[in-house]
Amino acid sequence: MAFLPVTAEEVRERGWEQPDFVLVTGDAYVDHPSFGTAIISRVLESRGYRVAILSQPDWKTSDDFTRFGKPRLAFLVNSGNVDSMVNHYSVFRRRRRQDFYSPGGESGHRPDRAVIVYCNRIREAYGGEVPVIIGGIEASLRRLGHYDYWDDRVRNSILIDSQADLLIYGMGEHAVTEIAEALEAGIDVKEITWIRGTAYTVRSETFEQDNAWDDQLVMLPSFREIRESGEAYADSFLIQYRNTDYMTGKRLAEPYGGGLYVVQNPPSEPLTTQELDDVYELPYERTFHPMYGAAGGVPAIREVKFSLTSVRGCFGECSFCALTFHQGRRIQARSKESLLREARLLTADPEFRGYIHDVGGPTANFRRPACDRQKTRGVCTHRDCMFPSPCPNLRVDHSEYIDILRSLRSLPGVKKVFIRSGIRYDYLLADRSRAFLRELCRFHVSGELKVAPEHISDNVLRRMHKPPVRVFETFLREFTEENRRIGKKQYMIPYFISSHPGSTLEDACELSVFLNRHGFVPDQVQDFYPTPGTLSTCMYYTGIDPVAGEKVYVARDPEEKRMQRAMLHFNKPENASLVRKALRQIHREDLIGYGKAFLVPPEKTTEGTRRQEHRKTNRPRAAGSAGKRRSGVKGKHPPARKKKH
Repeated sequence: MAFLPVTAEEVRERGWEQPDFVLVTGDAYVDHPSFGTAIISRVLESRGYRVAILSQPDWKTSDDFTRFGKPRLAFLVNSGNVDSMVNHYSVFRRRRRQDFYSPGGESGHRPDRAVIVYCNRIREAYGGEVPVIIGGIEASLRRLGHYDYWDDRVRNSILIDSQADLLIYGMGEHAVTEIAEALEAGIDVKEITWIRGTAYTVRSETFEQDNAWDDQLVMLPSFREIRESGEAYADSFLIQYRNTDYMTGKRLAEPYGGGLYVVQNPPSEPLTTQELDDVYELPYERTFHPMYGAAGGVPAIREVKFSLTSVRGCFGECSFCALTFHQGRRIQARSKESLLREARLLTADPEFRGYIHDVGGPTANFRRPACDRQKTRGVCTHRDCMFPSPCPNLRVDHSEYIDILRSLRSLPGVKKVFIRSGIRYDYLLADRSRAFLRELCRFHVSGELKVAPEHISDNVLRRMHKPPVRVFETFLREFTEENRRIGKKQYMIPYFISSHPGSTLEDACELSVFLNRHGFVPDQVQDFYPTPGTLSTCMYYTGIDPVAGEKVYVARDPEEKRMQRAMLHFNKPENASLVRKALRQIHREDLIGYGKAFLVPPEKTTEGTRRQEHRKTNRPRAAGSAGKRRSGVKGKHPPARKKKH
């Protein structure tokens, strides 16, 4: 095994006259299957193609883009594992200080809108002499006209702004292989219009007339319409949302005026189990390139180096998640044998300490398609699998996952197997045997289980496409009871989102009261971040829930957003004034006072009340609280523990 070449000298050392592909990425080069650059480059290598990696090039001029000369077939461009704007900016549009996908976690190694910038530099260097193909999360979620939170406007398809010839969306193994074969056969990139999982531009004054007979083509509202009308944007999004499955998805076309169209082909066929096994068992180096050693490596590898990806896809369809648009709803699972082979590789690593950090994917406990119908007729286009309640056709089965976990635990050298991917507790509760809950509590929680109820107001949960709060309360109770039964002190860390579309100050208050009543000290709170490709972002921009066909309240005022977030951290003294302001605004002064039943104390008025307030606000935390960095359920305060790994 060896890293792919990153310099012209390494290309020559391999005896290549030129690479077939130059893959340009905004991430540092990490040859591990949790990184898209590694997967695509290794897939192409396995098909006999020569791939060079141009990682985090200097984008200020085009010079660095000529490092390898002109590739024989094409440039492949991505922004990295994360959208470059999300990578650079917080939800409050503040510049982030760290970039975990760069050497030493140092920021500043990639530009904003990296895909566009890289492509334009390639065009400066080579003009139209070489095809430019874009992919990865940044391109995938911006493949058609989309609302851009950072510009606060609707932007063109990234195909237009980047001047790229072709776009690969979703998981690109099939598409990139077919494109490579077409280019190898001498087909001009402009003629490669048939491949699933791709999008392209076409200029034709008669495009609509020429395709009027094609019942597999759907014309979307024009770019001008979605830019000027929230209703048109919501209509367009809903059409896209309902065409994300390879069996039911149709070809979509978005008019741009002047005879220009962006055309999106139907999604790629998902990988079979054998194909997925093959992809994850390619000869990865499984770490960052040695050239980053002096900088301390690449921080992003730490969380995934000793983790196993067991599945792709998610039929949970949370509104704020882009997985529906990127990986799709259809579950693709690796075989038990493949996972065990990879686990044995982990145990042979000198840095392995006996702990497999995760066995999962987008949702850890999804291991099979939601129902048998999906195998033959595709996913439903007008019904979610899990929302508003589990579909009657849903097949709930944790047996295969339990068997895999047991086999991994039994491997020599493995001390513990954790589950840190998301657990869908509504799916877990739909399993009447509760076998997985017992297995989870006994063997796979590292003292703290992270779950994502996201909110507890049913009004907000409905917009999130999450189960009602009673489901979370049932899981909370059963998790507590199971740990009591087996004699373990384990705690729950819930994740919450503030200011999600639909959330009012009253809803934020309801969440605060819930947290106070259950003794949670929330550590993981995220203000809603409108990123491309999500149903929630469509709601944020338009004020419309396109699935329900209803208007939605959206908190856009910065002061209200700060109040909603402060309500979730009502226990912090620095938030007291904002929380009091919010409570008075919604006429909930009954929650201002001293004692456990109240969220915040009154304002300081005299020296005496100041001392009283100090005593009251510094009272012991509520039962079950696990301190600043932990949250728990009702019960004893957890003892301090040393980190085991």
